[in-house]
Amino acid sequence: MAENEAEGGAATEGAEAAPPKNKLKLIIMAVGLLAVLGGGAATWFFFFRHGEDEHHAEAAPPPKPPAFVDVPDMMVNLAGAPGERVQYLRLKIVLELKEEKQIEAIKPTMPRVTDIFQTYVRELRPSDLNGSAGIFRLKEELTKRVNAAVAPIQVSAVLFKEVVVQ
Repeated sequence: MAENEAEGGAATEGAEAAPPKNKLKLIIMAVGLLAVLGGGAATWFFFFRHGEDEHHAEAAPPPKPPAFVDVPDMMVNLAGAPGERVQYLRLKIVLELKEEKQIEAIKPTMPRVTDIFQTYVRELRPSDLNGSAGIFRLKEELTKRVNAAVAPIQVSAVLFKEVVVQ
């Protein structure tokens, strides 16, 4: 009987050990299935879904190209401390407008734009123009001033063709 009990005990232990292996296999299969489904969903999302977006993008009308207006070239002396060498700034500027028809509306105000630019630039010091940050600040300030001068018309950007400090 002790043998039967020992065999029964071993059989009981074997029965208990079998289900965890089955559960482990079941968990591995479930994780594998989720990975395959997730991979399929990711493939569809990244590769096939963009074709629909491109189709809709082609239906949109192409954007209009911007228009550009040249501002007369400027050469001004920069503000400096007394006794320092006089430095000059030469600028070639272009205004970027959203539409071609705004060019004719802005041309009558060009003397005002030139005056506003001249009065602002004459107060700059050479140290104000150091590095790309100085040029970026100058561009932003000139954009604000030109938009104030040509009020109903909106200038998108002030673009520099040439900036020379001598």
